[in-house]
Amino acid sequence: GERSEKIRTYNFPQNRVTDHRINLTLYNLEDVLEGELDEIIDKLILKESEAYEGNGGTERGEKDT
Repeated sequence: GERSEKIRTYNFPQNRVTDHRINLTLYNLEDVLEGELDEIIDKLILKESEAYEGNGGTERGEKDT
């Protein structure tokens, strides 16, 4: 894919992981690689919830009739 389609960047020298979908940067790369994903998952859920509410409560933004 193109560079703009990146989901996550892992920067080992800086001990940094960035999730580009939610603009989240963490400085605990080793923990993330060992499966400590709670903070990332929580932020992804929050973003999805906000998008859902912003679309009138439906997945695709269609209004219920």
